[in-house]
Amino acid sequence: MLSRVAERIYWMSRYLERAENAARLVRAYGELLLDLPEEAGLDWSLALRILGMDDDPARGAAVDDFEFLLCHPGHAGSLLSSLGLARENARTTRDLLPSEAWQAINELHLYARARLPALAVDGQGGRVPAEIVSQCHEITGILEGTMSHGPAHQFVRLGRYLERADMTSRMIDVAAAIMMAGQEELRLYGNGIWRAVLRALSAFQMYRQHVRRRINGPDVLRFLLLDQQFPRAVLFCVGQLGEAAAALPRSAVALQSVAGLRDSLSRMDLETTTYAKVHGDVDELQQELAELHGSIADTWLSPMRIS
Repeated sequence: MLSRVAERIYWMSRYLERAENAARLVRAYGELLLDLPEEAGLDWSLALRILGMDDDPARGAAVDDFEFLLCHPGHAGSLLSSLGLARENARTTRDLLPSEAWQAINELHLYARARLPALAVDGQGGRVPAEIVSQCHEITGILEGTMSHGPAHQFVRLGRYLERADMTSRMIDVAAAIMMAGQEELRLYGNGIWRAVLRALSAFQMYRQHVRRRINGPDVLRFLLLDQQFPRAVLFCVGQLGEAAAALPRSAVALQSVAGLRDSLSRMDLETTTYAKVHGDVDELQQELAELHGSIADTWLSPMRIS
């Protein structure tokens, strides 16, 4: 496999996961805005902060935050742009993907291109984000169930779980920041915010099954960071990243980065920690995820033949 092909498959997977995560956030965050009173002071700018879009130079004062998140033409990181980039990367690697996966990705992009501009004007979540999440699930199922689990599939896994771990850590980071000093007007609604985090990650039901207590910050943090069985918990994602990297040649550097992530997670003391400490720990975790991406790029995505 050529490195440029591996790179396209890797980024196809990342953009698909990124689009799904953004759609999840739109759906859950829209519900949170309806539930909280106006004095909570919450708006769509916080969703942009979660996704790392709040300081994008394309975002001007005249641009609506909701439109910027969904489909603004000047924003390369919007939900619609992520789906377009996923489609383009899939199009150029169709010979390695199941034909059903390419068709599903193309149909999802066409659906989003037709529906998201109208959704941005209406300003309501509606059914569109849920349908995008559902179609992303379908694509993931096609890739897992019909794609040979060779090198190409490992790059799909690397992209998926790196992007997923990043999104979970971002959700935790912003929620912890809200709970810190200086956000008193939102701390009053802390349980509702943690519930929205769980719903955005489709973690609410599994949290209730495993934790069996009312929702509170420390329990949510422990579940989303350290659970080894929930597919969107950071530790689970790190385990999947290690398995995918180990199945590829020359994986020593990437596996060293994965081991560093495991060590960082194991050092987190969530019993007595403060939200300020969680905020710092998650920032460090995100830096290590970026370093893992760098290891993946340097090892496999530089110009050379992988296998």
